[in-house]
Amino acid sequence: MNAQKDIIVIGGGAAGFFAAINIAEKHPELAVAILERGKEGLQKVKISGGGRCNVTHAEFIPSELVRNYPRGEKELLGPFHTFMTGDTIAWFEERGVELKIEEDGRMFPVSNSSQTIIDCFLFEAKKHKVEVLYNHSVKTIKPIENGFKVSTTQGDVEAKKIVLATGSNPKVWKLLESFGHTIVPPVPSLFTFDIKDKRIKDIPGVVAQNVEVKVLDTDLFSEGPLLITHVGMSAPAILKLSAYGAVELAKLNYNFKIGINFIKQDFEDCLDQLKGLKQDLAKKQIFGTAQFDLPKRLWRKLVLASNISDNERWADLNKEQLTALAAQLTQAVFQVTGKSTFKEEFVTAGGVDLKEVNFKTFESKLIPNLFFAGEVINVDAVTGGFNFQNAWTGAYIVSQSIAKN
Repeated sequence: MNAQKDIIVIGGGAAGFFAAINIAEKHPELAVAILERGKEGLQKVKISGGGRCNVTHAEFIPSELVRNYPRGEKELLGPFHTFMTGDTIAWFEERGVELKIEEDGRMFPVSNSSQTIIDCFLFEAKKHKVEVLYNHSVKTIKPIENGFKVSTTQGDVEAKKIVLATGSNPKVWKLLESFGHTIVPPVPSLFTFDIKDKRIKDIPGVVAQNVEVKVLDTDLFSEGPLLITHVGMSAPAILKLSAYGAVELAKLNYNFKIGINFIKQDFEDCLDQLKGLKQDLAKKQIFGTAQFDLPKRLWRKLVLASNISDNERWADLNKEQLTALAAQLTQAVFQVTGKSTFKEEFVTAGGVDLKEVNFKTFESKLIPNLFFAGEVINVDAVTGGFNFQNAWTGAYIVSQSIAKN
């Protein structure tokens, strides 16, 4: 290994490869190397989106796009005017990778395989003479005259400039703290809720399409589809809460109550409608006549939870039962007892304090010639391709600014 480089990118993930490729392409005169601690890189890319790689999200207005970042919303607005979704699509298409938009806005390679993205990165890195050094775990980074000395498990290497694209790596955060950087303590950001409750027992896979969920005794609130799982609840309504409430829910030790409005109506309106149904469907069994577009299996569970038996007819309902059913539909309370990782997404809130990053260049405000890309800084997003878009944007801006100063 040539122990002298112009640019060292630490971390061979999405942000690291994207930064290195764009730097080398823009500045072929620079010697660029990636240091990756594993025996291969791009592991998150490989497993993202169930192995299909959710590259970005079809949101093309910067002020709308930033709304998907619980941490980083304000800071990313400027960067997204420089490089965002449309630029990402064009970048990949120019290199032979076509992307498609799915119904929910997520974007994937047309091939439906993350290997397409990995192959593209490996090809581009080779083409632009980026040296990729695997099994190089970084031990220390020391500022020296004209740059930095990086000690790895495979020896030392020096560089004029460094790009840190190490994701949520506690070891690197410790190193940065020793340089005087403030690290916001990491907490999990995308997770599902563990709930044991007879109302959702034995009905995994049921989706309520449009619900409101709030964490009781907090300001946390979200809406959207809700999925009942083997261990509790998931889908966007829950995942958004987990992202926006990452810090608060960690403080509660993932033990809290949520209130769910399954039909997005207020209690009184719902009660009035139920009274109308008591007249209109008098002879029909409540159990078999699901209302408010709710899935049948969920409707039946909420009916039973309202002290209504499975053979009662609408005409038989008394005032208490009607009130109880209206409450279950609009104000159901569930106890959350823990969290589970959402699929294969390991997203963490926390990292380098955003006040210490220059978002015009993604350079450290404390240490000249030290740049950041991806999740190493305190930016994270809801699920749907937004975390990758942050990686592409930061890495691209680093490649633009790295040779200017």
